[in-house]
Amino acid sequence: MSTIMKQDFGTTHDGRAVALYHIRNSRGTTLSVCTYGGAVQSLKTKAKNGAFVDVVLGYGDAGTYEKEDKFIGALIGRCGNRIAKGRFSLNGKDYQLECNDGANHLHGGTWTGFHKKLWQGEITKDGLKLTYTSPDGEGGYPGTMEVTVWYDVTESNAVTIRYQAVCDADTVCNLTNHTYFNLNGYDSGTILNHTIQLFADAYTESDAESLPDGKIIPVDGTPMDLRQPTPIGAHIDDDFDQLNWGHGYDHNWVIRWAPCNPPVADWTGKGLSKMAQAVGDTTGITLTAYTSQPGVQFYTGNYLDGKPLGKDGVPFLRRQGFCLEAQYFPNAMAHPSFDQPILRKGDIWKAETVYQFGTTEE
Repeated sequence: MSTIMKQDFGTTHDGRAVALYHIRNSRGTTLSVCTYGGAVQSLKTKAKNGAFVDVVLGYGDAGTYEKEDKFIGALIGRCGNRIAKGRFSLNGKDYQLECNDGANHLHGGTWTGFHKKLWQGEITKDGLKLTYTSPDGEGGYPGTMEVTVWYDVTESNAVTIRYQAVCDADTVCNLTNHTYFNLNGYDSGTILNHTIQLFADAYTESDAESLPDGKIIPVDGTPMDLRQPTPIGAHIDDDFDQLNWGHGYDHNWVIRWAPCNPPVADWTGKGLSKMAQAVGDTTGITLTAYTSQPGVQFYTGNYLDGKPLGKDGVPFLRRQGFCLEAQYFPNAMAHPSFDQPILRKGDIWKAETVYQFGTTEE
C-alpha cells in the first residue's frame, strides 16, 4: 500500500492555499500531485541503472501553474479535446462554449476548465482523492457536476487514475489527464529518440484545425502507423497533411479494443485495454498505458515554447514531452457514429487510466 504525505505548495493569486501530495510505494516510486488543476507535478521512478528519474514535466509552485497555458500535468474537463465552434446540441437544445483554441473550444475553456480549478484533496485508503463541484452553467455546460478523481501508485509501479462523475442534468463528460512524459527525465531535451507503440489500427482523420471530420482511417502505409515500436522522430516531420496541420503528432487513435490482464483490477466495469507503450532511449524506462476509454490522443508537445520556466528553471521546449490522453474521440458530439460523451442525469460515469512503469532490463 502506498504512503501519502502532504506539503504546502504556495497560494493562488487570491490567497487560496494549494497543497502538494506525494504518493510513494515501498520501492520508492513517487507520484506528486498538486491540488491546483489536479496536476501531476512529478513522477520519480527507477531507470535501468538504478537511479531515480523524474519523468514528467511540471512546475515548482502553484503560482506558475496558474500562469501556464499548456495544460501541463492537469486534469481536463468537462470535455477534453476540441469541440467545433464551441457548439453542441443536447436534448434539442443548443449550447455555446468558449472558443479558446482559434474558432473552437478546447479542454473545458481557458479559466472554466478543470485544469484551472482548486481541487479538494483527501488522503484515503484508495489513494489521493480529489473532488470538485462544477456548478450549472460553468463554461457553458449544463448541470451541476460532482467530480471525484483518485490517484495512486501500486507496488508494481503502476500509476492509476480513476475518474467518477455524476450530474443533476444531462451533460457532456470527457475527463482525461494531460501529463507530459519524458522518460529520459524532464530536463533531458526532446523525446524524438524515445520509441512509441500504439495499439491502434486506425485514427480519426482531422482537418487543419485538428477537428475530426467523422472518418476513421486505417494507419496502413502512413506515418500514423505506430503499431510497431518506432522512434517518435522517425516520421514526425514527414510531408503528410495530418502531420503538417498538427505540426507533428496531435491526433486521436482508435484503440484496438482487446481486454487484457492489466496491472490493476478493473474498476469501471468496462474492462481495460492496452493503448500504448513507450521506452526512454537513455534511461531504459518503459511506460505501458491502459485505459477504459475508446481513444487516445498522442501529442508530442509541438506547441511547447519554454514559457514559463519549469522545475529548477528548466525551459520546456518544443517536443520535450509527449502525452497519452485517454478519451472519447474529439468533437464526438458532431459525429453520431462516434461513441458519445454524454452523461445522463443521475448516472455515474467512470473511467480509468493506468501508466505502468518498468525498465528494459526487467
